[in-house]
Amino acid sequence: MQRIGVIGAGQMGTGIVQICALAGYDVRLLDVSDDVLDRGRNVIAENLARQVARGRIDDAEAAAALQRLAVSTDYALFGDCDLVIEAATENEEIKREIFKTLVPHLGADALIATNTSSISITRLASGTDRPERFIGMHFMNPVPVMQLVEVIRGIQTEQATFEAVRDLARALGKTVSVAEDFPAFIVNRILLPMINEAVYTLYEGVGSVESIDTALKLGANHPMGPLELADFIGLDTCLAIMHMLYDGLADSKYRPCPLLVKYVEAGWLGRKTNRGFYDYGGDTPVPTR
Repeated sequence: MQRIGVIGAGQMGTGIVQICALAGYDVRLLDVSDDVLDRGRNVIAENLARQVARGRIDDAEAAAALQRLAVSTDYALFGDCDLVIEAATENEEIKREIFKTLVPHLGADALIATNTSSISITRLASGTDRPERFIGMHFMNPVPVMQLVEVIRGIQTEQATFEAVRDLARALGKTVSVAEDFPAFIVNRILLPMINEAVYTLYEGVGSVESIDTALKLGANHPMGPLELADFIGLDTCLAIMHMLYDGLADSKYRPCPLLVKYVEAGWLGRKTNRGFYDYGGDTPVPTR
């Protein structure tokens, strides 16, 4: 595997590009506009410069990584790729449209991976011409820092596809956790209900935002409180995953908290909108409840 494509120049996509380019792979990055791609390239350059400043890589490694990156809004960019990783927003219809557009541009042996955090790999694969060469490759956020990659086989995924993607993840310096293709896989199957329960705890008046986050940080030794973490992930993403769990498993314990729904309806999505369970408008985040 030499050439890797990435679809989506957001936080996840740029992180995936960064680690692939640093590992020596030629990387092609696609998004909907040149402006988005320019922002993505700048984010990657800034992150590499930060790694240089911290002594983790040198100037030559950073420069070489940027030289390995090509960007375009044209899917023809992926014609010679061995693997294309989709890292678009967590919306099944958007992902299906992306794969529909992507497939005609791929070589016959190219693999497709999706960075979905909750959507059925089997269902997404069925909309392509190569379900046997389709797999889930769920990176954690932020990608350059977090060590885990969940690798998820759909029911049609061939063993050779699984082995190639598993080996790639290891070559990128990640630890692989193999998950079965059930809603939200492993990490989010456990993490998001905990966050949802923290929102219920706030909703029912058991504790304030500050009390809940302090309790979990100091009482359970979590590096970040669950409401702070929800803001970091994005409340819309949290809600989408809870809906996926609730719809997919038909168990009332996965019912999204009404307060989480209201925050998303209000457009309070966390850090990316400067307001969620905390207000990020000042120098220090301030609880909103």
